[in-house]
Amino acid sequence: MTLTQACWRNFLGNAPQWYKLTLVGFLLVNALVVYLGGAQGATLVAWLLLLEFIFTLAMALKCYPLQPGGLLALQAVVLGLTTPLTIYEETLAAYPVILLLIFMVAGIYFLKELLLFIFTKILLGVRSHVTLAFLVCLSAAALSAFMDALAVLAVMVTIGTAFYQVFHRFASGKQLDAGPDTGLHADPDAGNDPYDAHAEVHELHRSDLDSFRAFLRGLLMHAAVGTAMGGALTPVGEPQNLLIATHAQWSFGEYFMQIAPVSIPALIVGLAICLLIEKMGWFGYGTALPANVRAVLADFDAQQAARRTARDRAVLIAQGVTAVIMALALTLQLAEVGLVGLLVIVLATALIGITDEQRIGRAFGSALPFACLLVVFFTVVAVLHDQHVFEPVVSAVLQYEGKAQAAAMYLANAALSVISDNVFVATIYITEAKAALLEGAISTQQFETLAVAINTGTNLGSVATPNGQAAFLFVLASALAPLIRLSYGRMLWMALPYALGITSAGLWAVVYLL
Repeated sequence: MTLTQACWRNFLGNAPQWYKLTLVGFLLVNALVVYLGGAQGATLVAWLLLLEFIFTLAMALKCYPLQPGGLLALQAVVLGLTTPLTIYEETLAAYPVILLLIFMVAGIYFLKELLLFIFTKILLGVRSHVTLAFLVCLSAAALSAFMDALAVLAVMVTIGTAFYQVFHRFASGKQLDAGPDTGLHADPDAGNDPYDAHAEVHELHRSDLDSFRAFLRGLLMHAAVGTAMGGALTPVGEPQNLLIATHAQWSFGEYFMQIAPVSIPALIVGLAICLLIEKMGWFGYGTALPANVRAVLADFDAQQAARRTARDRAVLIAQGVTAVIMALALTLQLAEVGLVGLLVIVLATALIGITDEQRIGRAFGSALPFACLLVVFFTVVAVLHDQHVFEPVVSAVLQYEGKAQAAAMYLANAALSVISDNVFVATIYITEAKAALLEGAISTQQFETLAVAINTGTNLGSVATPNGQAAFLFVLASALAPLIRLSYGRMLWMALPYALGITSAGLWAVVYLL
């Protein structure tokens, strides 16, 4: 192997050759369009960059999107499509989300034993997969009305990973009583999680494992959509909610009452869709927990109970106390979610007795790569901002009047939230609507109607793809996604009935109930 061949082999590691060539092609085309495209070249490349970044997300199972997406983002800066200052400002605006990723996801890692204990009881206790799916969707919606959606989904990802590890160990012929690595009983000198995701699965259990993957995919997607529906209900449910409530000068109660004519019908329709697609088995849903998997989880639960010592019970109690404090702090909005996560880390590790730096550091392994990916995504958002990509759409929407304007505003926000961050989209539109109000172009009542349309459009429309909100992107980039074969395309397909149903319900409500 020559040095040149070695460099090409190292480039993006084990990614397929066609993938590497495609990324190089993207970089070459972007440069050519900027230099040969004249005045419109930069705007065109901004759209190309967005589509290229979506491609890297879609191919996440082939190559983690951080490296290819990061190269595209780096080229955007070099080509002058945005500046480091704009990227910094976009990142700073999303600092609470990054803080959440760094600390809350790590904090939940130290509650694994308690979460696995509780959810095992629920999973074994609720035998109807339709009922279980409905409860997961409804619970996610209720929690996301007062907690950040990403925190809710971080819990689901943690639990899903733990369940998968338990059965995968059994299916690959390993000791079942080892359980998922929680960091409590792990060997501090081992350095790595002893779980091997690539261990060969016995052919006898392969069908059950595939069905279990489908079961976990369904629950995770029900939870993800539930967070979006519930997140629209209150001003603390999503970041853009608080932004819009501030511009409209709505209190907590005023916000709820203003949004309710749209958010409540959408929630009802969404829960009905959950029951329908789970019952009918459409769009990849409807897989029940395989009997063999249920038996393995029951055996695991019994073994854990039998070998549970006084110290293990003390761990569960300590984690329970920490979880209650976390829930109260999040519900009462006592601090930023990320700081609450740091509180969880300190309390849990102190009460459990994990004081080794290496074992504490392991908790941050799943969150930090995604935090880097999120900053890369903010670079793409910065390009869209600096190149004023969405301004023509904003101007076109404001040409309408009355109900037509509200409907157009809702649809525009929903459509753009499919391809870009919903907070970014909401910020652009609420700023333009507020400017129109101050200029006397629209009345106060119309401004409030547009604020509702913007808010619900971004919340409900963003469920269609992982691009719309950080919580969905987190699920796609999580360690669980490749284990259960949850690709970008599969997320699109499974989100489709929800996206069509709740977005249509929201549009109907904007037109007829506002």
